[in-house]
Amino acid sequence: MYRQGDVLIVPLEESAVPAYAVGAPGESRDGRGRLVLALGEVTGHAHAVQGPGRLVREGGPFDPMLLHLPDGGRVVHEEHAVVPLPKGWYRVVRQREYVPGAFRVVAD
Repeated sequence: MYRQGDVLIVPLEESAVPAYAVGAPGESRDGRGRLVLALGEVTGHAHAVQGPGRLVREGGPFDPMLLHLPDGGRVVHEEHAVVPLPKGWYRVVRQREYVPGAFRVVAD
């Protein structure tokens, strides 16, 4: 497992990757060519992956995402150390917090 701030990145065995994700189109990249895993609402900083890959959303905005890195990659953020990732599939989970009556994704 890997963690960078409020983002948890869990390696997946190829056999555990849902069939819909294998052929699904990936999320688009931002203006800097990065796959954004989480965007800071306060600072504007982003947890993002540099390098070739795809990001597939599993459901709604609070659901995990699937990340495929065919050649490996690096998770970068302006305020955290770089996290190198080997090639493979990953489930990306955003940390959530409880507020009275609901849960919400943690914002930095």
